[in-house]
Amino acid sequence: MLVIRMVEERLAKSHQRGLIHGACHTYVGQEAIATAVCAQLDANDAVFSTHRGHGHALAKGMEPRQLMAELYGRETGCSRGRGGSMHLFAPEIGMMGTSGIVAPCILQAAGAGYSSLITNSRQLGVAFFGDGAVNNGAFHEGLNMAAIWKLPVLFICENNQFATEVPFASVAGNPSVAARGAAYGMTAVELDGNDVLAIADAARDAVRRARDGEGPTLLECKTYRTRAHAEGMGDFTYRTREDVEQWKTRCPIARLKQHLLEQGTADEAGLSALEQEVAALTEAAHEFAEASAYPTAESATTHVYAPPRSGAPRDVPATAPGRELTFMKATLEALTEEMARNPKIFVLGEGIGVRGGNFATTSGLFAIHGPERLRDTPICERGFVGLAGGAAMTGTRPVVDFMFADFVLDAVGEIINQIAKMQYMSSGRLKMPVLLRGCIGIGHCAATHHSGSYYSMYAHFPGLRVVVPSSPRDAKGLLKTALTGDDPVLFLEHRELMTVKGTVPEEEYFIDFGQAAIVREGRDVTVVALALMVHKTLQACEGLAKEGIEVELIDPRTVSPLDTDTIIRSVARTGRLLIVDEDFAHCGVSAEIAAQLADRAFDELDAPIRRLNGVPSPTPYSPTLEAAVVPNVETIAQAIRDLCAE
Repeated sequence: MLVIRMVEERLAKSHQRGLIHGACHTYVGQEAIATAVCAQLDANDAVFSTHRGHGHALAKGMEPRQLMAELYGRETGCSRGRGGSMHLFAPEIGMMGTSGIVAPCILQAAGAGYSSLITNSRQLGVAFFGDGAVNNGAFHEGLNMAAIWKLPVLFICENNQFATEVPFASVAGNPSVAARGAAYGMTAVELDGNDVLAIADAARDAVRRARDGEGPTLLECKTYRTRAHAEGMGDFTYRTREDVEQWKTRCPIARLKQHLLEQGTADEAGLSALEQEVAALTEAAHEFAEASAYPTAESATTHVYAPPRSGAPRDVPATAPGRELTFMKATLEALTEEMARNPKIFVLGEGIGVRGGNFATTSGLFAIHGPERLRDTPICERGFVGLAGGAAMTGTRPVVDFMFADFVLDAVGEIINQIAKMQYMSSGRLKMPVLLRGCIGIGHCAATHHSGSYYSMYAHFPGLRVVVPSSPRDAKGLLKTALTGDDPVLFLEHRELMTVKGTVPEEEYFIDFGQAAIVREGRDVTVVALALMVHKTLQACEGLAKEGIEVELIDPRTVSPLDTDTIIRSVARTGRLLIVDEDFAHCGVSAEIAAQLADRAFDELDAPIRRLNGVPSPTPYSPTLEAAVVPNVETIAQAIRDLCAE
């Protein structure tokens, strides 16, 4: 507790000096909680924390100099200068990260508990969060999943009375956090958050229950932060000086010191020596941090993605012997092979267990692997996607089957703010092998909540791989790559392609990301098409060939990474480019391809780049309206004729 207090007080001074370049959320007043809980944990237990996480990091074993260096923005910091106060990573000691977003730590800790279930490691997941997080959907979803699956997780609510500057009592219909545990059938205890011994006893019991397979525990520790929400912020518009001073009299450090003296287990001289030792440690940490170098500019973009694989291509020749399989059967074959090979792969989703998935994506696998590796979930997309992120951080390989891409929008914050950024923020020390798969596309009268594509949106964000296959062969090879790589992958399958048949090689193969396929060779015009539009364009090409127009058709297969080199080489031969995409034109993949070609291959063009896209409208239900908002064979053929005439 002394280390936490003195380090925080030193950081407050450093913030005033300008050594800290961003926010600084101190843990002063709450030291008993992190200290008591972390004292019960093993080195490999995984702690996930919130923006006020300095105390948790130090209690888990982080050296003060690493913490200070991180807040000073230095290369020697725990996150190599990438995180600052709110993003602290030290997975080597089980400190799996703190987050500037409220509540994802709850889901990630549940994910660590699920990893423990899969690997039988007895590892615990521990989430520290404030009272503000308990009104967030992640609290409900995370506690519910942990309870129904009896995950070995500790949920530690540090109720310091204020969510930023909003009194908890004014935003909670039920002001008792611990009382909410009963709603999930979960053991829950309300504690004095300034009594380190009482918290240690409760945490010890919770750890024992978790390791013995008795499920999670919720501890509500009522405490108070005696400094402002963040250094430099005003503090007395929402609370009074008198309240702060009154809480200071309940200081957990002074309380323990008095207890030790009364019990005769320490004397004033010994405690004074301890304080001097910690003060010297703190000052040495500050001097180390201030003397450390800043990261180099060259390192700013490292660890966005996992290192690329080296070696010979893993694909097989197009002439390799094969069988006729549907798109769905090809992906099922890929998943079946990899689940047999890697016991750390598990699948989450609604109806993916005994039922085998809405589109038979997991058919037959439940009988082989059982309910832990084929886990039917509640309808809580943010919850199980966030859990998948925590599971990947702790050594397993989750597959999230979300049926339709529209559904996973409820989890977009977990995907973009957490999963996509985790490798980067941890300087490559955490891998994120999360596979998120589901259907996209228009064509089955499903209307606007079951027809979206969204690949343009996800492709915008660094850290994500976005895959959009159009054939059974490609679907299997790309899914195998997704299941064996270290990056998070959005694997988006067009609903209208699920029953399409094609030749799939019998031997094992993989298709690396960022390699477009030349689906059809031609000399007159290059057409780039995605997913279902590949098939519609092929149909158009048959008629155009009779008119003397030979189309070269390219399928990017992945939109992140995007293989523009293959497109450029084709345009150098044909001189013309049309991009066909059923998704919207504005800020879409077609716009990105057009921009890159205009920038890199302008001199190769004999005519302007043209695009044929879906109508920018929510998807309608009626068949006549639905057909009106997407390109069809005839509109594609006419667009090609028009371009060739220019």
